[in-house]
Amino acid sequence: MGSVVAVDQTHPSEAVLEQALAVLQNKGVLVMPTDSVYGIGCAAFPNNPAHRRIFTIKQRDLAQTLPWLVGTSDALQRYGKNVPSWMVNLAQTFWPGALTLVVPASDEVAPEYRNAQDNTIGLRMPASPLVCTLSLRLGMPLATTSANTHGAPSPTSAHELEQRIIDAADLTLDAGPAPKGVASTVVSCDVSGRPRILREGFLSRDQILEVAGM
Repeated sequence: MGSVVAVDQTHPSEAVLEQALAVLQNKGVLVMPTDSVYGIGCAAFPNNPAHRRIFTIKQRDLAQTLPWLVGTSDALQRYGKNVPSWMVNLAQTFWPGALTLVVPASDEVAPEYRNAQDNTIGLRMPASPLVCTLSLRLGMPLATTSANTHGAPSPTSAHELEQRIIDAADLTLDAGPAPKGVASTVVSCDVSGRPRILREGFLSRDQILEVAGM
């Protein structure tokens, strides 16, 4: 059974950070709060066995890739390539926050983390000092998805986590309710170069299109 540790998402203690980092560095699975919903993730090492474990825990199709949570806005250009200017504007406006940008993956993204059909990767810088600090200290993103089994609602607090998720993870961080309590909005680029809203979450379609200048 995985352990549960209380954490302050805004001001995480050094002891909790070190405990979470140890799990990630040892290629374990971490359940963590974000600004939107609770996530289940691992360090984005190439060939990390925890990556496949997450799919098994969630009963998720391997064809559905895991977005990356990043600790700095510079990651958009590092892990993405040929990023359109309107996407850069979106990141400058809404990061850190509840916006996931799906971009063509750069060579720094290991093949198993890319969408096999279009070679893309989803990137988000959450408004969570906890998650951003973990990513920065690791020196890599966290491959993360919502901490629920397939078809179950996304948990907005640790109390909403399914017990099987807690049991299967190596460590669960409990920060109480997620501040936003709504999943991130997911945006990609269509064939004409315009925004394509894959999921309307915390940010509305109108907010996205206004900042994108469309």
